[in-house]
Amino acid sequence: MAKLIYIVEDEPDLRDALVYNFKNEGFKVKSFANGESCLTKISKKKPDLVILDIMLPGISGLDVCREIRADEALTKIAIIMLTAKGEEIDRIVGFELGADDYVTKPFSVRELILRTKVILKKQTELNINEQILEYGPIAMNLDAHNVCVNGAEIILTALEFKLLKHLLKRKGRVQSRDQLLSDVWELSTEVTTRTVDTHIKRLREKLGSGGDYIQTIRGVGYRFNNQT
Repeated sequence: MAKLIYIVEDEPDLRDALVYNFKNEGFKVKSFANGESCLTKISKKKPDLVILDIMLPGISGLDVCREIRADEALTKIAIIMLTAKGEEIDRIVGFELGADDYVTKPFSVRELILRTKVILKKQTELNINEQILEYGPIAMNLDAHNVCVNGAEIILTALEFKLLKHLLKRKGRVQSRDQLLSDVWELSTEVTTRTVDTHIKRLREKLGSGGDYIQTIRGVGYRFNNQT
């Protein structure tokens, strides 16, 4: 599937040239002359990457970058900053705000396209890696929805799978019974804290040696421990 790129550039000739060249490379492209219109669109449809000029009318590209990075739902969007300035401070501020790359005008469109492809390739690899949770003898494939312990697949119920995923993603952090009820059971009125304990017990049994990683924090809840 073609990647979606947002181009935010107030210079019409440059904006049109970028749109033309990126479309020729097989990307889907939306362009904007200011940051406000980009933020309005991005709240409705998320792109894979934003090419963002710093010097924009209205809110600056740095402010747009800040807004994107402040929204947890948009954190996976890659950002390349463009600017006519060559000062190091702009580069530093851009990276501090969460930009993935930085290109100073004038630049080669071919180089910008190559940088875009490199970032998107890394992004794809990261997304694939995020589908595999591994710790100790446990390997959890979120995409295939299976769990292996020491290479042998074990069968978990949908709720047990969700519970293990929750603990693995927060390894080293204590999760109270109330937190587990809220996040895993979604606060079902039929669920009690005793139900949490029962499911943890069953999950430990199914995980075998991997079950030792689930530590009970007396009076609080559970933690997927960093050490057995």
